[in-house]
Amino acid sequence: MTDALKRLSEEGVAIWLDDLSRKRITSGNLAELIDQQHVVGVTTNPTIFQKAISQGDGYDQQVSDLAARKVTVEEAIRMITTADVRDAADILRPVFDATGGKDGRVSIEVDPRLAHNEKATVAEAKQLAWLVDRPNTLIKIPATRAGLPAIASTIGHGISVNVTLIFSLERYRAVMDAYLSGLEKAKERGLDLSLIHSVASFFVSRVDTEIDKRLDALGTDEAKALRGKAAVANARLAYQAYEEVFSSDRWQALEKAGANKQRPLWASTGVKDPAYPDTMYVTELVAPNTVNTMPEATLEATEDHGEITGDTVSGTYEQARADLDALENLGISYDDVVQVLEDEGVEKFEASWNDLLKSTQAELERLAPTEG
Repeated sequence: MTDALKRLSEEGVAIWLDDLSRKRITSGNLAELIDQQHVVGVTTNPTIFQKAISQGDGYDQQVSDLAARKVTVEEAIRMITTADVRDAADILRPVFDATGGKDGRVSIEVDPRLAHNEKATVAEAKQLAWLVDRPNTLIKIPATRAGLPAIASTIGHGISVNVTLIFSLERYRAVMDAYLSGLEKAKERGLDLSLIHSVASFFVSRVDTEIDKRLDALGTDEAKALRGKAAVANARLAYQAYEEVFSSDRWQALEKAGANKQRPLWASTGVKDPAYPDTMYVTELVAPNTVNTMPEATLEATEDHGEITGDTVSGTYEQARADLDALENLGISYDDVVQVLEDEGVEKFEASWNDLLKSTQAELERLAPTEG
């Protein structure tokens, strides 16, 4: 084993686990990852919960109780998922306290079916924050067009947010703008800005998956040479945008009032193409004040053979821009790619949510008490 995870942390990258289940909580595994593998946060999504609830019997007692109360399937899901997030938040509380609220965070997502409904998203964010009732929670809101004002409004109410499903540089700038707008609203309300935190989840591997597919369809040597370059280039240019926004006059006024920077979070960091190194989206995206949320396989691969050589983002912007320009020159539209990915991302989470509804309904019926 290497000290790669320790080195990664020392470079300013917060290591979060992109997974949660009741078994991980009750077995002591989550506490072990925090203690031994430098994990300082957890992200969840509908897919993760659907998998957790449909496997094993860890939820049987709670589901049985919920079935006895004849709750709706939506209420059951909220009771089950917020219980897991609350317990994980309690396990991570010492990290939260030690880092002044920066890490030790657990994310829970609003119902993805609300992704295009601003008012419902804000209402759901408030409800989730109230249900979990832990200061180290982040409410996940997708960065759709309707999501942007919902993000600003939620931040304005003093609720910390993980903005998810960001693919494009233009949308990422709009996300940062929404965060600053939200902080300005919170300041007007007299809220303590130092208690509000946010991360912006910029998706990585899916960009290569979509663009590589288009490059393979072209099949030229020029196209082949660009395989596996787009996702890292895109993320590096996102970090450049982050540096610009969080050195602006607008930001500095908020910082003086106690505000925290919204950190870029690299999401979807499991490598999908076996032709690429399995730690690529970790080792190529090392930069200060970032978060990398990893599936367990990526965490283990990084620990085993990840080579952390310092900051691999600063100073790469010219090459990153050239790589994206080269794709445009081949006729691959960046704007089309990122829109396809956003649409797919929302659809995938909606599909997982519907699967979660179905599997939870089946469990409620299986464990319902017999009348008598």
